[in-house]
Amino acid sequence: MSDRLDDLERRIDELRAGVRKAMRVRDGATARVLRAELRSAERAWDALVSGERQPGPAADQPRLVTVREQVHQGLRLLGATAQPRLVVAVGDAFFGGTVRSGQLTSLRRDEERSFRSSPFGRPYYLCAALTDRLSPARGLLTLSTWPLERRVVGPLSPRVDFLTCAIAVAEHCGEHFPEEPQEDEADDGRATRLLVRMARNIPGATDGALGPPDPVRVVEAARAELRVHADRDTRDRAELAERAAAQLGEVSRLFGAATLSTIKKENAK
Repeated sequence: MSDRLDDLERRIDELRAGVRKAMRVRDGATARVLRAELRSAERAWDALVSGERQPGPAADQPRLVTVREQVHQGLRLLGATAQPRLVVAVGDAFFGGTVRSGQLTSLRRDEERSFRSSPFGRPYYLCAALTDRLSPARGLLTLSTWPLERRVVGPLSPRVDFLTCAIAVAEHCGEHFPEEPQEDEADDGRATRLLVRMARNIPGATDGALGPPDPVRVVEAARAELRVHADRDTRDRAELAERAAAQLGEVSRLFGAATLSTIKKENAK
């Protein structure tokens, strides 16, 4: 099963890249063909992880079995550290997710307990981003499979990660809801509302007109601002990652070092 999942994930990444390339050159015919194949591959991935029989072509709302699988799926789409509410919104908008923010409160602690009892026993773990103190960042989720440079956060990282997530959401909107949607591609509004909320926080992402923002415009505006911050943020994160690799053990590199207040609480028990 693991090999099949790996193959599907690689194929999904290839198809998404192909759709983005077709969108950039305005090749609508190729984009539609690739989108159809992408949806089929995503349904196959969902069916495999849930252990269910793969749904027929008419099924557009896949259902995952566990909360952690849905969070994993949302983070993979976003490609950057994100707050739980954004992960939930992405799952709701694109994958028919059933997770609510309150369900994620104890998720990271459960993941750490699982890792401590059986290190690397799972293909991935959901963990917190690491601050400049190498402690777990409050309310920021990452994936253990990402390199340290993507799991640490410097002064500019929240903005950089927001822009990265906005690009991913806009590109996914463009993939799934083109200018001339097919009958089975109708946007029920959730993805559009998510894109609108994110675009409002990016200068130049909207033209002030009524209606949803153009995903291509959102991507271009987000990338323009990202170029301003990317070099400095990359340097900051590289320094933090180097410190984390040198100072932390394998558990702390994933889940963060204990702060002084945490140590005091543990000693008081």
